[in-house]
Amino acid sequence: MLRFRSDDEQRATTVELFFDLVFVFAITQLATLLRHDLSFVGAGRVLFLLLVVWWAWIYTTWMTNWFDPAHLSVRLVLIVCMLAAFLMAIAIPHAFDSRAALFAGGYVVLQIARNTFVVLKSDDSEPMHRSWVRMWIGSLWIGAIWIAGAIVPDEGARTAIWGAALLLDYGGPLVGFWAPGLGRTQATEWELEHGHFVERFQTFVIIALGETIVATGTVASQDALNAVRVLALAIAFLVTAVFWWLYFDEVAERSQARLAAAGEQRGVLARDAFTYLHIPIVAGIIVAAAGDALVIARPTSTPPADQLAVLVVGSSLYILGLVAFELRMTGSVAPTRLIAAVVVIALGPLGTLMPLVASYALVSAALAIVAGVETYARLWRRPEDEPARGWPLSSGPRTLSALRLRRVLK
Repeated sequence: MLRFRSDDEQRATTVELFFDLVFVFAITQLATLLRHDLSFVGAGRVLFLLLVVWWAWIYTTWMTNWFDPAHLSVRLVLIVCMLAAFLMAIAIPHAFDSRAALFAGGYVVLQIARNTFVVLKSDDSEPMHRSWVRMWIGSLWIGAIWIAGAIVPDEGARTAIWGAALLLDYGGPLVGFWAPGLGRTQATEWELEHGHFVERFQTFVIIALGETIVATGTVASQDALNAVRVLALAIAFLVTAVFWWLYFDEVAERSQARLAAAGEQRGVLARDAFTYLHIPIVAGIIVAAAGDALVIARPTSTPPADQLAVLVVGSSLYILGLVAFELRMTGSVAPTRLIAAVVVIALGPLGTLMPLVASYALVSAALAIVAGVETYARLWRRPEDEPARGWPLSSGPRTLSALRLRRVLK
């Protein structure tokens, strides 16, 4: 039943993809909520809800990396978790007020049901059993905090209690799910099947990118199409395509190879680079989806600060997320991506002087140039035996030659 005990290559199963459908809906809910409230408070709430949704998905991804959904019991618990996640996603627009109990209840049921299953399906003969017990205990007492926050009548108090619960949830892996009498788990003890693990994250990135397509298509289908709006639609689509290109053209493949070669550090690397550092990548895509909808709806308007921030933050957050991810995976930084992030941020003040469609055209151009330069360097300028591009932050085989750096920047 355990994937990482098998010598065969493991792939995502249809029931896992079925489970992901709920999160397609959840991402759409979050993007819609952001489009309707671009204030700092609204953005903060969307970020908070995204962190909860992500934590529900990521823990289940670890579970299905340990336990093969081909087994009936695993499949059934996934469907139970899917229902709980669906109820949580339904509650997202009113999670802080009228549907707080539904939101917190769905999240807590998902966490406890999954972790209880993991504990019951293992025993002391499995080296990871004690780690799973620690995780289960944490889901029980932190779940009680989530429920307490849901039943508190004051919204401010609810936000504070939930903030504490979320902080405890996110701190769990960093402190090894410490539990009284059981100690803590070292991240080096976490085993995983690397091929399946990386594939699941690629799937979630595709889910998030799909929301940008939904956002642009929905808005475009509701408004009259003229030349400017068609141009805006094309630019928004280009941004989505470049997002995909920057993640899947080389990063995804190299990250899988790096994780496979990590040895006893595989659990640490998976925790840092995937569990945590994929958050800004997904958040950037969601913000970009809101920006796409704004550009298509009002392409010729000169944007106020909040709308302009959406255009700049989405792309820059995505790029910086990729930079952080690659830095943790390879120890190097792609200079082209850092430059792109700086350029996109610098376009912010200029955006107040031009229509939305012009601002977004500049953003998309900056991203497309980065994708083009990197692809050119990878396919035509770099010898086959030369390592991938990046600014090295440590010595050893990852060190980048000065010649290679000049090639990337040329």
